[in-house]
Amino acid sequence: MIEVSSLTKRYGSVLAVDDLSFRAEPGRVTGFLGPNGAGKTTTLRALVALLHPTSGDTRILGRHYPELEDPIRTVGAILEANAFHPGRTGRNHLRTIASAGGIGDARVDQALELVDLTAAANRRVKGYSLGMKQRLSLAGALLGDPQVLVLDEPANGLDPQGVRWLRDLLRALAVEGRTVLVSSHVLTEMAQLADDVVIIAKGRLMTQAPMADVLAGGGRGTRVRSPESDRLVAALVQAGIQARQLDDGALTADAEPARIGELAAAERIVLHELVAQSESLEDVFLELTEGASTPS
Repeated sequence: MIEVSSLTKRYGSVLAVDDLSFRAEPGRVTGFLGPNGAGKTTTLRALVALLHPTSGDTRILGRHYPELEDPIRTVGAILEANAFHPGRTGRNHLRTIASAGGIGDARVDQALELVDLTAAANRRVKGYSLGMKQRLSLAGALLGDPQVLVLDEPANGLDPQGVRWLRDLLRALAVEGRTVLVSSHVLTEMAQLADDVVIIAKGRLMTQAPMADVLAGGGRGTRVRSPESDRLVAALVQAGIQARQLDDGALTADAEPARIGELAAAERIVLHELVAQSESLEDVFLELTEGASTPS
């Protein structure tokens, strides 16, 4: 479990994180979202003691990061892009990390296989693509087989196939009972990956909820299609329900599907489509963070 409690961080006159509190639960992927400059990276760095909060607290499995008995086997993190010596091979990069953590070479080979880098293990990192470097970073985070993962933009540089591979891997790790906290700007991917979502803006919490609740909470009525659309519109208007024609011939109505279905059945109106509409994660994100972005 990850716990952030009333976290505040100031850099002089700049308030990067402002009284932020949230939790990431084991067995679930938590998406950590916010505009540029929202305080996401600052928060993640505070979690692993790369900076000291001005006030507040962060804990992993109930302890502050410096108190963990075996950090590499407890927390795997990706926070710095391209944190590699360009002259080292991928395998030697991981061996250096493993040696510092008392981990054997056999686990290095397992981690390389897990991120599909075995064939490139003996190539120098300076020849890696951005996507390969991201995979190598993830291999480093997984070396200790940790119970908690803290990942800042892990899909950066991955092609569509790589993004899907990453999604499947992180979901599998969560199913094993691990806590997975992922920061990302790829909202469409996060909508498919995350069980829970934390959205911040200007360093403050905007919402924390299960992803399904966030999307359902922004409902946009019902999409309905009928070969008797004129009769359906008349029935809806008579019932005080607003309906609008869509470009593809369907209607969108400001009521729940069950209510529209009941009205159609009462009037013996045939329906060919009746689907609840909901906002996308992008819609919800933009509504919650409007005016809060900082130019990158």
